[in-house]
Amino acid sequence: MEAKIAGNGDRARSLALFVAVIDGGSFSAAARGLDLTPSAVARAIDRIEARLGVRLLLRSTRGLALTAEGQAYLLAARRILADLDDAEQQIADQGSPRGRLRVSAALAHGRLCVVPLLGDFAAAYPHILVDIALTDTLIDVAGGQADVAIRFGPLADSALTARKLGESGRVIVASPDYLARHGTPTVPEDLHAHNCLNFSFRRAEPTWPFRRDGRDISLCVEGGIVANNGETLGQLATAGVGVTRVGRFSVAAEIADGRLVPLLETYNPGDVELIHAVFVGGAHLPARVRVFVDFLAERLASPA
Repeated sequence: MEAKIAGNGDRARSLALFVAVIDGGSFSAAARGLDLTPSAVARAIDRIEARLGVRLLLRSTRGLALTAEGQAYLLAARRILADLDDAEQQIADQGSPRGRLRVSAALAHGRLCVVPLLGDFAAAYPHILVDIALTDTLIDVAGGQADVAIRFGPLADSALTARKLGESGRVIVASPDYLARHGTPTVPEDLHAHNCLNFSFRRAEPTWPFRRDGRDISLCVEGGIVANNGETLGQLATAGVGVTRVGRFSVAAEIADGRLVPLLETYNPGDVELIHAVFVGGAHLPARVRVFVDFLAERLASPA
């Protein structure tokens, strides 16, 4: 067994043995974990040093200390072993995708459109642990903060891979109670007399787009409340606070049951926000990421 671990023909086991020594802090600790004797571990380290022609460890009565070359070898060993684990995991995943999948989605879209699908996904892929975070904060996928992020609107230039999941139209809505108290706008300019609830980001001068006689126009609107997500704006509109313009998906249920009324549809410019899944693509894409993106693309394909 010693020869198998320490032999020149099996570098991966030599790397693993060296890392075990450092992590254990002694030959004895590494030997217990590898089911070897301390002398066998020491001889294996001697062979590595002889093959490299440098000393990696300084032995003393106080313990072991890494040389500069040993530190460099340790960093390389950890990297190589991690790459090997990743490669083996990816190959194993092809038959049965598995592992933790970190997903980031916007608050409203995640709650209303993504979370309801997770039960079916979990049933189809029981070996994948979905770790979903709902936030309107932009998550750094390239930096490793998530495996998949669901993004709305134009995408910034990056090395990430993007897959279109669908699109969402916009709609202006208000509650029947609000309209009974303040009147129903029939042309865009009527909105100047209404409390228009808007988003708190993207535009310093909030404007809503319209199309009249084939021409695109925009109207500056004002109101007493702004919010950072469409679900909140839809909730305020449903409560009779004012008029808002949000993604249709976020108020579809309220429109269907009559709690909100679409307004100025004749002037709706038909603008849409594209919805993408973004992730680190390439040859080493984990199967769990691939099957999840495929699942979302199939289930979210219909325009909202």
